[in-house]
Amino acid sequence: MTRSLARRLARGGVVSVMAAALLVACSSSPTLKPTAAAGAGGSGGGPAGCPTSAPAKAAAGSTATATIQTPKGTIVIKLEADLGPQAVGNFTALAKCGYFDGVVFHRLVPGFVIQGGDGQYGRLPNVSSRVGGGGPGYEFKDDPVTSPYTRGTVAMANAGPNTNGSQFFIVLADNNGLDPLYSIMGHVTSGLDVVDAIAAMPNSGGQANAAVDPVPMTKVTITTP
Repeated sequence: MTRSLARRLARGGVVSVMAAALLVACSSSPTLKPTAAAGAGGSGGGPAGCPTSAPAKAAAGSTATATIQTPKGTIVIKLEADLGPQAVGNFTALAKCGYFDGVVFHRLVPGFVIQGGDGQYGRLPNVSSRVGGGGPGYEFKDDPVTSPYTRGTVAMANAGPNTNGSQFFIVLADNNGLDPLYSIMGHVTSGLDVVDAIAAMPNSGGQANAAVDPVPMTKVTITTP
């Protein structure tokens, strides 16, 4: 955590506690952040043909449906370009190339968020102890946040301003007072019970909240209207 972020998160009572928790829950450790070299030649450990630099923004006004299959059930997300055009364009491109297939939800914060998408260190069958510190081999800028983090919101995890990659989180409960630090790309339209079931799986506790037996995204598909 940088000093500037620590100062910003130190203000206020409950809201600051929740914001601090999200920074811990949704950021890569600075010592484990992927570099261009780490992502070179394999798009951060993803399949061949996946992006090696930030994909184009999603077209204004466009929507898409992301369907995430897991052993616990299926999660359906409505992606909305107007919420976060760069985040939606990135998630869509990574899903279409199979980047998320086999990647686990590695961090579970009960009552708050579940987080996944680290295709560099969090892909079955070789989930690394460094899971949570990886990405696709590139970063992209934040989208302005124009809506609150309500239950079912899907947003990008990051390690500070403009460090988005492939990790994302799903909000478990309304957090309308949360600082707008994480680019929103959509909302769960079906399968919140599945999200809750994943969140209820055992975790290590403490700041890491690492999943003990992480649930994978077996297949992520994108459809458009």
